[in-house]
Amino acid sequence: MTVVRRVKASVVDRVRRIRRDLVALYLAGRDPRTPLLARFLAVCVVAYALSPIDLIPDFIPVIGLLDDLLLVPLGLALVVRLIPPALMAEFRAQAEQSGRPGPSRMAAAMIVGLWICLAVLAGLWVWRRIGTP
Repeated sequence: MTVVRRVKASVVDRVRRIRRDLVALYLAGRDPRTPLLARFLAVCVVAYALSPIDLIPDFIPVIGLLDDLLLVPLGLALVVRLIPPALMAEFRAQAEQSGRPGPSRMAAAMIVGLWICLAVLAGLWVWRRIGTP
């Protein structure tokens, strides 16, 4: 039973760190001291994490849930590496003190726009394939 409790405590701790880092990336995306590429990627990761719409819908078996379990932590790890360590430590400290941002309508709009663009590109690809003799 103690092994199960330790594993559960480890998972809960990891989720808390991910939430804290998401808030830290939110702060990093708004701070002019953050490098431009890191700011852009931070905004993308936070928007995706807080968006009510996923890139791969959750109702698709296995893959739908794996995108949340893989993309968000990988995006976090990438952006954290791009931000200077002292600056990231400052953002994490601020994130510990502040609350977490709620779901973003702008993020949802961006994901819907991405889905529409992908659908249009897929439609054009199929139309060209069918339309050529």
